[in-house]
Amino acid sequence: MSTTLKDEAAIVGIGQTEFSKNSGRSELQLASEAVAAAIEDAGLRPADIDGMTTFSMDANQEIEVARAVGIGNLTYFGRVEYGGGAAIGVMLQAAMAVATGVADTVVVYRAFNERSGRRYSTGIAEGIVTADLIHWSWYLPFGLLTPASWVAMFTQRYMHEYGCKSRDLAEVAVTTRQHAVNNPNAWFYERPLTVEDHQSSRMICEPLRLFDCCQESDGGAACVVTSIERARDLPHRPAVIRGVAQAAGADQENMTSFYRPSISHRPEMDLVAKQVYAMSGLGPDDIDAAILYDAFTPIVLWQLESFGFCARGEGKDFVMDGNLGVGGRLPTNTNGGQLSEAYIHGMNGISEGVRLIRGDSCNQPEKNDHVLVTGGVGVPTSGMILGQLD
Repeated sequence: MSTTLKDEAAIVGIGQTEFSKNSGRSELQLASEAVAAAIEDAGLRPADIDGMTTFSMDANQEIEVARAVGIGNLTYFGRVEYGGGAAIGVMLQAAMAVATGVADTVVVYRAFNERSGRRYSTGIAEGIVTADLIHWSWYLPFGLLTPASWVAMFTQRYMHEYGCKSRDLAEVAVTTRQHAVNNPNAWFYERPLTVEDHQSSRMICEPLRLFDCCQESDGGAACVVTSIERARDLPHRPAVIRGVAQAAGADQENMTSFYRPSISHRPEMDLVAKQVYAMSGLGPDDIDAAILYDAFTPIVLWQLESFGFCARGEGKDFVMDGNLGVGGRLPTNTNGGQLSEAYIHGMNGISEGVRLIRGDSCNQPEKNDHVLVTGGVGVPTSGMILGQLD
């Protein structure tokens, strides 16, 4: 049995629905469509799947999706907490199941009507019933009810310490949109954004403007994970999982963590970076492209710093001069990201990471040996490095 997950599993199939603001069908149907598409893309049959994993927030039970798609016996199923932070946590579970022999082939999925149904942008305004209420109770009286307000607090401090400006955040939004303009699957396909558009957009929660915030989307996405040996015989170039990790930082709260000594960086993302680099044997210079979880523009800067692409406080400088573009130092969110393709809790980012490895992204960079993909920031988080099959 392996003592590391490096090169023990690969993503061999990806599938998704269309991304919309009103899907017109149930979340179970969205999940089933995405899962069926991923299995077909892998060149497999539903009966070949014996493991399933998803987010704890997903309303679609594994056995119901399995019945709808035609999946038979399951030897593994599991879920990961904390919203977007689960985005690569589910990949960690899938890789562990395959590497340990608990399951041979695992399908990972996420589906919701997040725009036409339950809208996560409302945060805890609709009430919560978990122990998280203990820490959120300190912030409720002051109006800190939504993800935008929580991230705005961190952003204000980051700007104060490092001189970051709204214009710097605009660079992230505009570059991401440039990628979406070329992506027919993106909500903002052929709809460009300028710096002036960003700067004149309405304030959501200072300093975050409208285009600093990700979309609310209906849709589903899924992928199939299996062993390297089996991956060699399947139709598409596999995306090998070189390193994968999840982490919670010391004294972390879900989305807030305002009582730490410093709130201008994300120690849990530092820990994920340390783990995936150690497992993969790679470093920042080896990464050719990145899919960085972009629920809000400033968290892209923090991740660039955590993963060592620039020093702390220098994210604002790194994103200038086209560094995030297809021809830049680190082509980032080449599908348009959650800002401009769709917000599917990061699962659509995994699909794009696989496309980058395969070489068939709508915005394909010249070099694609290794791609970094991350989960949500501000929550217990996750990340992985995908690579080519040797």
